[in-house]
Amino acid sequence: MSIYGALLTGVAGLQAQSSALSVSSANIANVDTVGYKADDANFETVLSSTVGGTAGQTAVSEYNTQNVGQQGLLQTATSPTDLAISGNGFFVTSTSPTSTSTQNYTRAGNFAADADGNLVNGSGNYLLGYPVNASGAATSSSLTPINIANLSGQASESSAISIQANLQSSSTVDSTYAAGDMAKGKVTPDFTRTINVYDSQGGSQPLSFSFVETGANKWAYEVSYEGSSSNITGSNPIATGTMTFNTDGTLANANSPTVPATGNISVSIPWSAASGLSAQTLSVDMGTVGASNGITQFDSPSTLSGSTVNGALFGSLTGVSVNTNGYVSAQYSNGLTQMIYQIPLATFSNPNGLTPISGSAYSASQNSGVATLNAPNTDGTGTIESSQLESSNVDIDTEFSNLITTQNAYSAAARIVTTANQMLQTLDEIPAT
Repeated sequence: MSIYGALLTGVAGLQAQSSALSVSSANIANVDTVGYKADDANFETVLSSTVGGTAGQTAVSEYNTQNVGQQGLLQTATSPTDLAISGNGFFVTSTSPTSTSTQNYTRAGNFAADADGNLVNGSGNYLLGYPVNASGAATSSSLTPINIANLSGQASESSAISIQANLQSSSTVDSTYAAGDMAKGKVTPDFTRTINVYDSQGGSQPLSFSFVETGANKWAYEVSYEGSSSNITGSNPIATGTMTFNTDGTLANANSPTVPATGNISVSIPWSAASGLSAQTLSVDMGTVGASNGITQFDSPSTLSGSTVNGALFGSLTGVSVNTNGYVSAQYSNGLTQMIYQIPLATFSNPNGLTPISGSAYSASQNSGVATLNAPNTDGTGTIESSQLESSNVDIDTEFSNLITTQNAYSAAARIVTTANQMLQTLDEIPAT
């Protein structure tokens, strides 16, 4: 190797170690950056002839490799919209809340609502998701920025009631009863209770359930609306029927003489146009035929031991939650939860081939392949963890060790340049012959 070749090799070493120092510096500087993926500094031999040296001699150059596919540790966060991915995948984001034409990918899940309610992370990337329809299914036709501000209150009308009660078997039998007599005041019921249900606008509406014994193991019942008479069409009762019991006090048929015997009846509330309410039908569960888990007939005082009504009063928005399958749900003060979006995850055939861009994000490249979008926890994607953030995957101990190695290697390369320069100066001092 000539002195000039050694000089060029030393310079190549200085350049390579300078690049390695830049890699370590960037990794150390981003050790606390959410979702940051460290680079590795790698070295390869280069023929000196390519950098001006003698053919056959070797120099060195540095190149970077990404650790995009390496998982960082998950750390607990305070907000339910702080999100981390456990496993494969990237959040799909856009740099604009009004356009999704350009999509980027990130593991930085420190999302929070901006002034307009759009979820955006600390780097200005807006989280994209699929809207969820009323039946809870994600519409995968197009992605849209996830917005949690344009949500109104929520109510749920009742559609089902279950009743647990006992009717005293030794009650006085009224063999003259005709349907509607209890509502008209002609017959005094042996037992009556009012149960409130919820209408389509989240209001509470009272329904009275009245019972009178009309024969051995036989009871008539009436369901009457106890609110303003202008709210319904027609008159009370809104439902009537006969229920029968077995000799052991268990339910025989809640709607006798219907065959086969049933433990359920249907009650339709005929809301008037003036009420502004939509039609409403209730399924009333009076128990299991042949069992004592609903309405029974034992010789003990008539009593209502319990009732269950679905639906809910109007409630205001109290917050949002995100589950492991990526469903974003609105939570209301009345206890209702409504799914509003599903967050998809993007996977790539070669995630280390992604092109890094500002904001701990990446864009797809020819080396990474195109993005494949799937729901979390399906087809190889990871799960989404709410109230957690993914730390950088920088190993600080390794980086400090690399700094020491880089510094020594740089000093050695500099010594090569100094030595080669001194030798050239010695040659210049030799007098010509």
